[in-house]
Amino acid sequence: MERKKYPVGDSMSTTTKTIRNPYKEIAQFKDGMFRFNFTESRNWLEDQGKQIFGKHFFIDPLDHPLIHDLLIYAIGDKETARRRNLDLNKGIMLSGPVGCGKTSIMMLIRYFFPPGKRYRIRSTRKISFEFENDGFKVIKRYAADSEVKNSNLRSPDYCFDDLGIEQVQKHFGNECDVMGEILLSRYDLFITDRVMTHITTNLSASEIEQRYGNRVRSRMRAMFNLFAFKKTSVDKRI
Repeated sequence: MERKKYPVGDSMSTTTKTIRNPYKEIAQFKDGMFRFNFTESRNWLEDQGKQIFGKHFFIDPLDHPLIHDLLIYAIGDKETARRRNLDLNKGIMLSGPVGCGKTSIMMLIRYFFPPGKRYRIRSTRKISFEFENDGFKVIKRYAADSEVKNSNLRSPDYCFDDLGIEQVQKHFGNECDVMGEILLSRYDLFITDRVMTHITTNLSASEIEQRYGNRVRSRMRAMFNLFAFKKTSVDKRI
């Protein structure tokens, strides 16, 4: 696995524990590119996972093919991505059963992204509670250019965690499917500015359509690569 040279600085830690840098620790720089060995990269993820989440953290061998694809996507290995039918111009939709490790993997894998593409992670449940308190400006907070107004910066990339568990909330009696509206607006940003969105979810495609409607589902097809844990993936929180 290989990727062109990018700055290796990182200021996106969400934990007080030290975040190590895979580009400094395990990458080999050759011919103007960072090159990664899959086994070393997987071991880095597991070691960092133990540091952040505890000694119980592990990467199941059944999940190795999925982790490999996520790493290929993260480092932007165009040739391998093409062979594995991964579109680097779309985001990640990571699905799987409860407890399979979706959130922790998305927290870890982002350190293999170039700094400008290291997404922020937000819980959909917390976003729905923000709407209850703050109203419709929450949609603009996550789906418009309000953060970067009057600047040349792009809107931030986000990973919305656990899509589908959030409740439909009311603000002063006004009911809103907050995440459905955010995804529709993020689609507009994706089309106009190539702003990336990633999600994790327990829902199947049919459940997503039932929950958010066909309009949202059709746009999600355009926005995301599907990465899926096996249905038999064990609950790693046990």
